[in-house]
Amino acid sequence: MRVYIIGAGPGDPKLLTLRGAELIAACPVVLYTGSLVPQEVIAHARPDAKVMDSSGMTLDQIVEVIVAARDANQDVARVHTGDPMIFGSTAEQMRRLTELGIGYEIIPGVSSFTAAAAALGRELTLPELSQTVILTRAEGRTSMPAGEKLEDLAKHHATLALFLSITLLKDVVRDVTPSYGADCPVAIVHKASWPDQVIVTGTLADITEKAKAAKLNSTSMILVGPVLTATEFANSKLYDPEFTHRFRKGAPATKPQGELRAD
Repeated sequence: MRVYIIGAGPGDPKLLTLRGAELIAACPVVLYTGSLVPQEVIAHARPDAKVMDSSGMTLDQIVEVIVAARDANQDVARVHTGDPMIFGSTAEQMRRLTELGIGYEIIPGVSSFTAAAAALGRELTLPELSQTVILTRAEGRTSMPAGEKLEDLAKHHATLALFLSITLLKDVVRDVTPSYGADCPVAIVHKASWPDQVIVTGTLADITEKAKAAKLNSTSMILVGPVLTATEFANSKLYDPEFTHRFRKGAPATKPQGELRAD
């Protein structure tokens, strides 16, 4: 018996991985986050599968279902939205499974932050402008560890991808504006890749009012940084004719630094 923790992707059912679809179709027990995972994803389940919506369940109740499946020697597809390893509330489940001696496997999924970037048509890492993406959230009911408050992270001037923070947008703007400046670009992608996706763009100076006008109050990714509007940036070295690459067809082989000639 095995539990498969599956990332269903950000919303578009076609962004579910082949491996995820295969496992959902194979497992006799399917547990999924009903409010966030599309029904088209769960439709892969076999006709005789026990399919349960976990959105109203406690951790203990979820574990009870898995233990019952173990006792019946039945594999479980535990389906989460996005990628289960990023703000997926999976760590506590894995800890319990380990304590119970139940094996599990992680099946990654497309994250909402990459789906949001795709919807915007913007690369989040541009040469000599931003080579770092910080995945974080605003501080709400879950407190932030020392050094990870938004005002601290903003000092890096990296691209910010904020999960679970749309209801705290005023706090986000307050905390990051001193480092980024009021004219820094911001984009909010509501329900990235879903049919009712909404995109709101602006700056730190006006994004709060724009989000309010659009009535965005849930399921939204907030992206902050100059990469969102930049048109002047350096090309990467990957396609530079002066850059040799040992994996590029026809390129001369390069010798790693420090390698000594044997002849």
